[in-house]
This record gives sequence, structure tokens and C-alpha cells, in this order.
Amino acid sequence: MQLLYSILSVGIVSVACHFLSEYMGYRVVAFVLLITVSLIAMFFDILPVLLTAILTALTWDYFFIPPHFTLQVASAEDGILLSMYFVIAMVNAVLTFKIRQAEKEVRRKEKRAGAVKLYNTLLNSLSHELRTPIATIIGAADNLQANNARLTPQHRHELINEISQAGLRLNQQVENLLNMSRLESGFVQPKKDWCDINEIVYDAVRHIETNGVSQHIHININPDIPLFRLDDGMLEQIIFNLLNNAVKYTPADTRIDIAAMCYTDVLQLTIEDNGPGFPEQAISRVFDKFYRLAESTPGGTGLGLSIVKGFTEAMGGRIALENRKEGGAKFTINIPAETSYLKNLKNE
Repeated sequence: MQLLYSILSVGIVSVACHFLSEYMGYRVVAFVLLITVSLIAMFFDILPVLLTAILTALTWDYFFIPPHFTLQVASAEDGILLSMYFVIAMVNAVLTFKIRQAEKEVRRKEKRAGAVKLYNTLLNSLSHELRTPIATIIGAADNLQANNARLTPQHRHELINEISQAGLRLNQQVENLLNMSRLESGFVQPKKDWCDINEIVYDAVRHIETNGVSQHIHININPDIPLFRLDDGMLEQIIFNLLNNAVKYTPADTRIDIAAMCYTDVLQLTIEDNGPGFPEQAISRVFDKFYRLAESTPGGTGLGLSIVKGFTEAMGGRIALENRKEGGAKFTINIPAETSYLKNLKNE
């Protein structure tokens, strides 16, 4: 296919030069043909590039160098020019191709180095986060097995609760890894269906409250908000991660507000708190993979907000973070989507 495109390119350029030949000399045509060789070398493999170089030399000789329509050259000067053109075209083709190959190799090495760096960062970030809940589960389970007869009901309840909390924490880390893997693969495709925003928000809040939170979560959604055609799994994960981030990094008794509004087929979600907010220099980086604030408490992998951004953009939306004037942080998400006020469509 590249060979065919090369031949077609030479033909099209030659025809164009034929019609313009009365305005420019045949020596200028050589420069146009050399540009064609360079352009082909920027995109095609070496064989089509060499073919292009040979074809342009023959085309210039046959159609443009006097006498026309013959491979003979009338003057020694034109013969030297033709020989130089052929050499320059071949060298230009090979060098341009080699440069392109070298650039590809550099990009490949950079990509590999980035993958190694990502792998090492991932291992370093997760070594504690995965090991801690696993150790908690094993320790609590061992206590239940070894000392079950001597444990009071209160102690058993506490150990079971530790296992449950550690299991939820471990599950969240695995969910984040799987979600980031989906985003990194580039094959995230939203599975859109009619979604009830009230249900999704309340489910995410119930999910976060199973971990036991000391903050006060307030929901402000109009019961008559329309259905939106979105990926409900992605949307719930977005809300959960934002709530989880607010719960982890705000003091006890902080107020967290969730609001959802509809603006002409755009779903706008806001999650804000009256906590300490973010340092101004960190706002532009909080959505980067593995980024965590310098004063963050131990725990967490820095994947939660990057997953929020990835899922939001996968659904065609945008997310923004700002500090509130009253104090605290505010996340705003806008996702364009089809809407319907017919609630029964949800069950179709």
C-alpha cells in the first residue's frame, strides 16, 4: 500500500509541475520533487522511499529536462545536475528515514523508562498500603482462631470489625489499581444507560459511611432532576473517590456538601467542604498519578483523584478544583449527557 501511495504521490506532483512548468524552470521542478521525497521519507518505510527517489529522478529526466520524453540529456551541465539530483535524492531519502527511525527508538526508550519508573513507583506506593490491611486481617483472624474461647463478645466484635475495615481498605486499593490499569490501557469505554443521580449519590454516600466517618455529609439534589444517560459505575466511582478524599484529608466534624444540577443537558456535580483546602501550588498537580501532598498522613497511593479525572474525561466531561473563599476545597464536575424526565426509561 505504501508503494502505491508513493507512486501516486510522484504522479500527482509531476502533473502539477507540468502545468506550472511554463512559470518555473525545469531546475525548480527538481526542488519540488526533492520535497516530495522528503515528505514520503517522513512517513513511509525505506523501500517506498527509495522507490520515490528513483521515480522522481526518472520523471524529472523524462518529462522536464530537454529534450522532453526521452531519457537522453542534451547538455553536460544537465547530465551533471541529473546525477547530482539522483545522489541527493537517495541520500535525502535514506537520511530522513534514518532520522525518523532514531526518533522512534528514542521514544521507545523513553516509554520503556517511563514504564519502569511507573512500575517502581507503584511498588513503592503499594508496599505499605497492601501489606497493612493484609497484616491486620491475618492478625485478627489468628486471634479469633487461637483465643476464641477466652474472647469476650466485645473483643470478638472488635476483631471482626478490624477484619471488615481492613478488607474494605484492601478492596479499595485493588479497585484503584484495576481502574488505573483500565485508564492506562486506553480502552476505557463508558457503558451508557439511563441513571438516577439521586440513587448513585446516595449509594456512594452509604458506601463511604460503611467505613465510619466523623464528617457530616449533606446531599442537596432536586428530587425532580432528570435521568442522565451515563456510565453509572464510573459516576459512582468518581463520587466515592472525591468523598473518600474529603473524608481522609479533613478534620472531624467537617461539613461535606454534595450537589447535583442540570444545565441544558449537562450534569454538574459539586463536592465541597469547609476543611483546610489545598495549597495553591498543589492545585494544578492533585490529579497527577501518585501525587500526594507533602503534609499528607500516611496511607493512600495518590491514585484516587487521577482516576476521578480519567473517568470524567472518558465520559466527555471536565473537572476543576478550587479553594473556597470561606475556607475548604470545591470540586466541580461537568459532564454533557442526554437527559430525560421519564423515570420509567431507567428500567427499559
